[in-house]
Amino acid sequence: GAMRSRAEVDATLQTAKVNPAELLPVAHCLSFGPRAGTGDYCLLQLEPGLSAQLEAGCSLVIRGEKHEQVVLCSKDKTYDMKIADTSNMLLFIPGCKTPEQLKADQASCNIIHSQACCAGIAGFSNNYWELRRCRPKLKKLRKLLMENPYEGPDNQKDQTSTFAKYTTEDLLSLIQASEEEILHQLQVIDACRIEGYWRILEFDYEMKLLNHVTQLIDSESWSLSKVPLRTCLEELGSLEPKEMIEHILLSYGRKHIDDAGEVYFEMQEDKICRAIAQMLLQNAVKFNLSEFQEVWQQSVPEGMTARLDQLKGLALVDESSRPATIFLLKVEDLPEDNQERFNSLFSIREKWTEVDIAPYIQDLCAEKQTVGALLTKYARSSMQNGVKVYNSRRPIS
Repeated sequence: GAMRSRAEVDATLQTAKVNPAELLPVAHCLSFGPRAGTGDYCLLQLEPGLSAQLEAGCSLVIRGEKHEQVVLCSKDKTYDMKIADTSNMLLFIPGCKTPEQLKADQASCNIIHSQACCAGIAGFSNNYWELRRCRPKLKKLRKLLMENPYEGPDNQKDQTSTFAKYTTEDLLSLIQASEEEILHQLQVIDACRIEGYWRILEFDYEMKLLNHVTQLIDSESWSLSKVPLRTCLEELGSLEPKEMIEHILLSYGRKHIDDAGEVYFEMQEDKICRAIAQMLLQNAVKFNLSEFQEVWQQSVPEGMTARLDQLKGLALVDESSRPATIFLLKVEDLPEDNQERFNSLFSIREKWTEVDIAPYIQDLCAEKQTVGALLTKYARSSMQNGVKVYNSRRPIS
């Protein structure tokens, strides 16, 4: 359309009862460009940190398969994407100057008071994508790797297997989390890279490796806090691949390097005791608690103490049965969605104390959220024999 004259602009302001003195002297006359439509643009609202990353040349990635809710990832954080509707229509105007830019221009231009700029509207929208920081969706990572756990070098299944194997790139395209969160989780689940693919060791094979190491420690009378890597590789290298021996030391020990450059491992009592408990518990539905504790203590390496608090998120003690029992309940086998997680916990046990349920919901807490806050939202509390217990807010089918 033709540009309005200054007189027309002033007349419009008068009709609208707007005082021109309160406005900047420049008027933008807007007109729709030839192809202005809603489908051409999407708006995304970013927090300052993310826009700074984009301006610095980093990329943001949208991840998710067809059936999954969309997430956006930076290098180290994950965000849910939700569409937010606006009551005001948003117009996209290339070359439109903001009040700040106009104020800066004013100094250099004195005829601005009579000016009206014509700006073409290239598109419009009445919604935008809003980002909300969320927990990375990492459960699938373990699930994918567990389809084909690594059972050792001589395993025929591995040679002929038609299962998918995953590189870092594959995982980045399949898992709804940022690169740093995925790499951290691979460490948490003790995955290792074999021939370029990420694998999880099959549990029996992992226990076989751990057993080789603990027996060697015993026969050499080493201190559990100073297990030498080089000797382990020399002694056990004929039994299993050296990189597997090193992997098991990294999984169950903390690495130290002494002044002479020798690598030592300080074995982690809690992690080793926990693994041995899992091995014992996975062969029985329920175990008499006192018998289990006795067998467990006999099964852990000399010099280690087996304690029930090592089993948080792995096993649950049932004090209500007579005698008390213990059974395997692994937090990683429970659903990732908050409501589904609570439903499954309340179907396992009707009433929980906070101490018992905490290890099974700790991983659901968002940043700065407490277990108590989650319980308030998804459970109702009551007192039972002077102890606060939690049960479901809804009937569990």
